[in-house]
Amino acid sequence: MKSAIAMMLCAAIVGAPAAGHTAQTASTFCAGLKKAVAPHSSAADAVFVRSYEPGEDEAALPAGLATTAFVYDNALAVIALVACGNVSDARPISNALSRAAGNDRSFDDGRVRNAYRAGAVNQPIPDLPGWWDGHARVWAEDPAQDGTSTGNVAWAALALLTLHQATHDPRYLADAERLVDWMIGATASENGFYGGFHGYDPKQVRLTWMSTEHNADVHAAARWLFRLTGERKYDSAAGQARRLLDRAFRGDHFLLGTKPDGSLADEGLLALDAQLWPWMAMPESPAAWKSALGFAKARLGVDGGFDFNGDRDGLWVEGTAQAALAYRISGDLHESDRLLADLKADQTSSGLLNASRPARLTTGLSIDPTSGGDPDFFYYRRPHLGATAWAALAETGWNPFTGKRIR
Repeated sequence: MKSAIAMMLCAAIVGAPAAGHTAQTASTFCAGLKKAVAPHSSAADAVFVRSYEPGEDEAALPAGLATTAFVYDNALAVIALVACGNVSDARPISNALSRAAGNDRSFDDGRVRNAYRAGAVNQPIPDLPGWWDGHARVWAEDPAQDGTSTGNVAWAALALLTLHQATHDPRYLADAERLVDWMIGATASENGFYGGFHGYDPKQVRLTWMSTEHNADVHAAARWLFRLTGERKYDSAAGQARRLLDRAFRGDHFLLGTKPDGSLADEGLLALDAQLWPWMAMPESPAAWKSALGFAKARLGVDGGFDFNGDRDGLWVEGTAQAALAYRISGDLHESDRLLADLKADQTSSGLLNASRPARLTTGLSIDPTSGGDPDFFYYRRPHLGATAWAALAETGWNPFTGKRIR
């Protein structure tokens, strides 16, 4: 914050640090997040922050990531900054999300893309990431980054709702409504929300599978809007998302969602966030849903934390931070603190935590959701905005799905 007075004012808006955490403990990851974000957020009134920094053995990021600010990571940063009492650094990122929600180079329907070009947004239409391919002598873009994931749109809405709650600025509420309205109009079905759209402009491929984590995100954003506006369409949207979550729950764990044909995802495909987010996002969910945390520990647990999936090939830093918050929500403060203490080893000099502890971590997923090819989506040991934001949320005890601090 710009001054001690401003810091105290923001603390009054978002609440005091969660009980059981000392001031020193509660500043570890918040301070790192501020260190990483502040140089960018102070440069303009609207800015996207790059998602990754080069790893310790890298001179530069790969071309496909060098200019990339993923919407999910930036939305998480907004929420975590508010949780840390740092509204001033959250606002420029939210302004960039707002600008993206209202302006697009090809579409005029309220969507946001999966990623934007990192840096100041000085024009009405935010640029998408890309790079010059010297071999092919063309400007190159990534079809996944150009696409629109339903879950990412929901996270952008959650970020804007969080800043609206902290500032009471009606613009953020209006833009969150625009985003959720897009999901209702473009990806909703009676029994859940589809994955979104993939590919290059102007004709993108509709993704007909449904994701458990996406529908948890949609439910959270829609319920929040219903609480604020009382509009029945948002209550209906939350109910539609809930139906997919009910279907995906298998007694003690959640499946990934559905396949493109509507059948349930394979039992062998597991993901940590799918086990945590549904009940974190829905405080009124059945008590049995919390058993997925125990399932995750048994099937995805590794030394010091959690893997992304069931092959247990290493610790996923972001997911371990999510689990730390999940334990806090479930009342196990000892386990939450243990995980957070261990994650301090993953914090780099930049303030950001590495995305993974091993050099490369498998997920079992593909970058191109339409390819049907072998899994090629990996996390690497690179400083990551999203992982750092989740760690800050866990240590401050802030539930990003509800906008409330855990007491």
